[in-house]
Amino acid sequence: MAVYTEVSDEALEAFLTEYEIGGLLSCKGIAEGVENSNFMLHTDGGSFILTLYEKRVHAEDLPFFLGLMNHLAAKGLKCPVPIKRRDGEFLGELARRPAAIISFLEGMSVHRPQAKHCRELGAAMARFHLAGEDFPLTRANNLGVDQWRPLYLSCKGRADEVQKGLSRDIEAELGALEKIWPQDLPRGVIHADAFPDNVFFIHDELSGLIDFYFACTDAFAYDLAICLNAWCFEKDGAFNATKARALFQAYQQVRPLTEAELKALPILARGSTLRFLLTRLYDWLNQPPGALVKPKDPRDYWKRLRFHRDVKSAAAYGIDE
Repeated sequence: MAVYTEVSDEALEAFLTEYEIGGLLSCKGIAEGVENSNFMLHTDGGSFILTLYEKRVHAEDLPFFLGLMNHLAAKGLKCPVPIKRRDGEFLGELARRPAAIISFLEGMSVHRPQAKHCRELGAAMARFHLAGEDFPLTRANNLGVDQWRPLYLSCKGRADEVQKGLSRDIEAELGALEKIWPQDLPRGVIHADAFPDNVFFIHDELSGLIDFYFACTDAFAYDLAICLNAWCFEKDGAFNATKARALFQAYQQVRPLTEAELKALPILARGSTLRFLLTRLYDWLNQPPGALVKPKDPRDYWKRLRFHRDVKSAAAYGIDE
């Protein structure tokens, strides 16, 4: 399970006295996520998610993440809400880790997304981008294009252990993207991690977005490129243009893409592929000892990268330019 830090009953009960959510009934580790320690928490007051923020999440970023969820919910976006403590703050400390309690969101993630799910996602992402326009805080993307080379260098010597020739391919792609990466695209708060396991549905209707711990200020179209990679490829690696068309059409009905965004999509898709290839490669080679979290195979994104290299325009993604 994605639990890196164990919490004693005594410490948890003491922590809960800082909230007005009732007494502890049960607390169990959640088997999803790779960044933090997450628990399903039941109290007299209802069901919640308890999150302990581990070392990969910087404490100084937490006001942005928690404030963003609160802002989006106030704008009517379906997402979890951080619960305030008695002192009015969202953030506390548990087991020597920053910790927060978040409202429980009903729904389930889909393991085999269909076009109808992609359509729901596209509309939700557009609403998310618009809802965040007046959020007062900003956060740099610490996994943006300028951070890919340092990440690659941290595992360069072992990349070919995962796939022969992988090091050469990453080196070539880095060199290309660093020269042509789009600038001055419409930007604002993006989710940056809207994978299927971070999007909940009830009866094929999207019930909410979760896990905002990669959210940052970056290009809106880059966020869509991340969704394209996460939702529009089949298990065998084949690209599904029908899903992509549903994603983009629904998005543009709420927030039309500019000509510059459409032109940049193939490059953004390559970049978002490389970003997740690199983080998966790093996690594959540096799994924490004792953690019961299975790293995701970076080779899936290596295959996607090879596909995007041959794309010349957004039309290949089912978009009418």
